[in-house]
Amino acid sequence: MNQDLLALTHTADEYDKYLNAVVPPVFMNSLHVYDRFEDYCNVDVYKDDQFVYGRSSNPTVHILERKIAELEHGSRAVAFSSGMAACTAAIMATCKAGSHIVCMRDVYQPVKRFLHTVGIPRLNFSVTYVSGNDLDEIEAAIQDNTALMILESPATFVFRVVDLKAISEIAKRHGVITYIDNTCMTPLFQKPLELGIDISMHTMSKYIGGHSDIIGGVLVSKNEELMRKIMSEMREWFGGVLGPMEGWLCIRGLRTLDARLKRHQEIAMAIAEFLEKSDKVKRVNYTGLASHPQADIIRRQQQGHTSLMSVELDASPDKAVEFIDNLKLFGKGCSWGGFESLALCPLYKASQEELDFLGTDRGLIRLYCGLEGEENLLEDLETALKKL
Repeated sequence: MNQDLLALTHTADEYDKYLNAVVPPVFMNSLHVYDRFEDYCNVDVYKDDQFVYGRSSNPTVHILERKIAELEHGSRAVAFSSGMAACTAAIMATCKAGSHIVCMRDVYQPVKRFLHTVGIPRLNFSVTYVSGNDLDEIEAAIQDNTALMILESPATFVFRVVDLKAISEIAKRHGVITYIDNTCMTPLFQKPLELGIDISMHTMSKYIGGHSDIIGGVLVSKNEELMRKIMSEMREWFGGVLGPMEGWLCIRGLRTLDARLKRHQEIAMAIAEFLEKSDKVKRVNYTGLASHPQADIIRRQQQGHTSLMSVELDASPDKAVEFIDNLKLFGKGCSWGGFESLALCPLYKASQEELDFLGTDRGLIRLYCGLEGEENLLEDLETALKKL
């Protein structure tokens, strides 16, 4: 029996509680009341079906959290108002003033900005950046005060992957908490907690929402003590709780996640293979291609491939911009995970220092393959390539 599919469709949908409605209601209330003051005082909002105030927890959002916890094989999930709210909550829950962090070079750019604008100058954090591919480098980076290791796999720009099981074993030997942004793979295609990672994060604005109409994030872990701290301190006191309507939309997105991902993968594979054969393309960075330099790790820890890739043309950065502008079906936008295809040069205005740091150039094109159909998207890409 495929438990993942049951989690998507039926986990936490307790029909008898909601007049046998097949879709749970949106609980828009800001508070819950009790008949006796003593009952109010004894509520533990970390437990199922115990609610007091919307900043602490919400019944609709909790249904979503139960589904994602089961999908990720975690004991608890905590949803936030954005992916960055979730990420910063994980950092603040695991680090204290003076903590050291080991971080992959090519994690999501705003994470590094948070570390450098808030963590380092205001909280006296120190950060060591690593490639993520050299296990000796990772272990050598760990210090006596290292509290957290920040990972992303596949990573944002050239879709490097890292050996999550091996890294988690290193971190555990040194008592370091591991955190991964698992957004790209979703809980269906990669389960970091099963590989020993402590905290998995998803930006639900992407594949989980799936329709480009919500902003949200979620943390999942097997560590009950850590998740209670994240919920009762990081979410409640900082106030970054997910709204009930956004939670309901994420539940709706989960219903079709399996079907959407399969279609996204089919379309992306066709496009990656087409681009790899073009004499105008220098390299395609996509985890589904046999040519990916870390294909052996991918086979061990991923159960599929999504529809995000990057392309390096055999041309100047200005030609890369021209290519993007010639695309008609690919919108020029910064997100991904919805129904619409997108293209942009995310590093076009980056400094040379940043480009050297990431090991790429400003002409790198990120493509997100939506659901317009491979025939339509391939025709659009072919036409744009011919104009170069």
